[in-house]
Amino acid sequence: MSPVDGIRGFFEALSRKPERGWPDGVQHHGARIGLLLGLALLTALFFPVTPVPDFPVVERGMVLQRDIIAEVDFEVPKPEADLQREREQAAAVVAPIFRYDSVAVDSMRARISGLLDRIDSATVARLSPGESERQLRSTLTMHVLPATPDVLEMLGSRANRNALRQSLRSTIDQELRSGVVRNADLQGSIAPQVRIVRAGTDRFVPITDVPTQETLRAAAARHLQPGAPASLVEFQRLMLISLFVPTLRYDRTATDAARESARAAVQTVRNEVIAGERVIAAHERVDDVDIERLRAYESEMRALGRLQPGSARFVRVAGIVLLNALLLAVFGVLLHFYRPGIYGSFRAIVLIAVLFVAVAVPAAFIVRADAPAALIPIAFPALVAAVLWDGRMALAFALVLAFVLTLQSGLGELSARALLVAAGAAAALSVRVVHRRTHGLILGVVVAAAYALAALGVGLLLSWTPTEVAQAAAWGTANGVGCALIAIGLMPVFEAWTGITTDQSLLELGDLNGPLLTRLSLEASGTYAHSVNVAHLAEAAARAIGANPLLARVGAYYHDIGKMAAPQYFVENQSGGRNPHDRLAPEDSVAIIRGHVLEGMRIAEQAKLPECIRTFIPEHHGTQLIGFFYENAKERDGRELDPADYSYPGPLPRTRETAILMLADSVESATKVLENPTPERIRDLVERIVQGKVNRGQLDEAPLTFRDLARIRQQFVKVLSGMYHHRLDYPPSAIGMAGPPGQVAAPRP
Repeated sequence: MSPVDGIRGFFEALSRKPERGWPDGVQHHGARIGLLLGLALLTALFFPVTPVPDFPVVERGMVLQRDIIAEVDFEVPKPEADLQREREQAAAVVAPIFRYDSVAVDSMRARISGLLDRIDSATVARLSPGESERQLRSTLTMHVLPATPDVLEMLGSRANRNALRQSLRSTIDQELRSGVVRNADLQGSIAPQVRIVRAGTDRFVPITDVPTQETLRAAAARHLQPGAPASLVEFQRLMLISLFVPTLRYDRTATDAARESARAAVQTVRNEVIAGERVIAAHERVDDVDIERLRAYESEMRALGRLQPGSARFVRVAGIVLLNALLLAVFGVLLHFYRPGIYGSFRAIVLIAVLFVAVAVPAAFIVRADAPAALIPIAFPALVAAVLWDGRMALAFALVLAFVLTLQSGLGELSARALLVAAGAAAALSVRVVHRRTHGLILGVVVAAAYALAALGVGLLLSWTPTEVAQAAAWGTANGVGCALIAIGLMPVFEAWTGITTDQSLLELGDLNGPLLTRLSLEASGTYAHSVNVAHLAEAAARAIGANPLLARVGAYYHDIGKMAAPQYFVENQSGGRNPHDRLAPEDSVAIIRGHVLEGMRIAEQAKLPECIRTFIPEHHGTQLIGFFYENAKERDGRELDPADYSYPGPLPRTRETAILMLADSVESATKVLENPTPERIRDLVERIVQGKVNRGQLDEAPLTFRDLARIRQQFVKVLSGMYHHRLDYPPSAIGMAGPPGQVAAPRP
């Protein structure tokens, strides 16, 4: 036996209804109880152990009934965001450090003198005008200086060059030597001072008094003679930009070290609380500061080992496990008594356990990360349960799950409970508004709206700020949409695991343009039309008695697909002429007629139709006698025959939907050949056919009541009267069949 077969056999054994208390009953129920206890224990282990009762669940906006008094001294640390902000503020006002570089004076003097010497060389008399201009342009371009005609003309004057040399020499000796910084080194600094280290001295200077490049250029302009050409003033300014060397150099390493020291000097403690001091006052609204103090107190008590001694911890774990198991047991008992089909399927129970873990694990991580409770994906299991089973079961599951989670440490706040309950309930009930997988985003919108309303209600109750309400709603919106998309995307996997066909899958199977139904319409058009009419009847009847109208309709579409193997042997596909059964013996005709059931099952299995659809193929005929050929055979042989040889193989209809299809199939076929189908004659025909099925025991295994049968008959008559209502006989001229060629007579009103 392969491992896959072994696993399949294991699940089948645990899903089989026990016939005896021992050992079948013990194994059947024991597996479920063991799974329940395992979930209860794992949930308790996922979360940190709940604090002792002296640390009640406190949330901002609540009012405590008694004071919380500190038993030990403790410090209240600043929140990380506040501490980081203060550290950056302290670092930002640290004075940047500059060190004086005396070599820079000589360096800049040499650079300027070299450039001026090359300019002088390019303007000597022995050079031709063209060669002089070429060398001068080359020199200026090399130093990224303009070589416009105005500049060339200005530099051609010896007086201008001498004035430029004298002005720059004075600027370097008088201004640069006193200390000048780059503009960029001061940009972005909000410090009021700078720190200058020069010749063994260390002093602070107001940042507004520190000379910069701009200061240097302004001073240089003053060293020129009044009335100097504008081109000379501008060229000097550009030279100071191109050849500038700062004498006050920014010491980034020393500045960063000073800023880091400033960050480290910031106090990490907001305040201190001594033993006997009140941590939180009774009869007053709890605010953020109170919550910070309580958390600091709890951390200190835990660090001192006074919060949870070993025995107390074990007792509290046992208590939370017991409470978890109790709530889960309530859900298990609900399934046992009110959803026995789900309880009996061990695959379904395992899936429910997996869905539970799929929420508990992320919830534990969210608690440990101190993230918002609105991120807990409780909508995911609720959506899956609602789609696979029904909204009421999913609602119970979501509520139990929400209460189990909010028993755990870190999730006991009112806000967490309200958000989880609202989101889980919305997810469980919203599936009713969605009928296609492509509409799955609607589920996310509904869950998001529930999160937003719950956040608003909790915010009003606990005095949340608008920003906090908006944040909770935003997290809930992202969570709801994400859960909906994941649930809908994984639904085919869950359907395959449980063997359940959801309404979304039925809607996809009910597409008349699907491959199998398209093939039926082409190969057996009469059977296709018959199936569509039967589907209308079955859907209306199922809706009237509270059965699944969608399942009844889709099952009707596929109930006769086996006739595609030999469509000409069925009367609805015969267009006149000789009936092929006239050439066959009755037993051969019966074999063909019965064979369409087996052929239909083969086609359905090949097309991977779900089990709930395949049951319609054999059950809609039950074990009915194929009377026409049975009577022909009796008349031919002149003796009694075994009716079983001339009957369908069955089984009898075992669901309301397949029983409805049996009745709808018969009454639709009979009504087609009914002469003058008035409502009265249709009603009489329906009564006789339904009563005949009852008398022959074809509905013995179907869960239908007499009231159901009455409503089914009523719907059949209503729908069939609409299909086959009597039409008035209009004269030919009234329907455009009289008059000369090309002329159409107008119909009568």
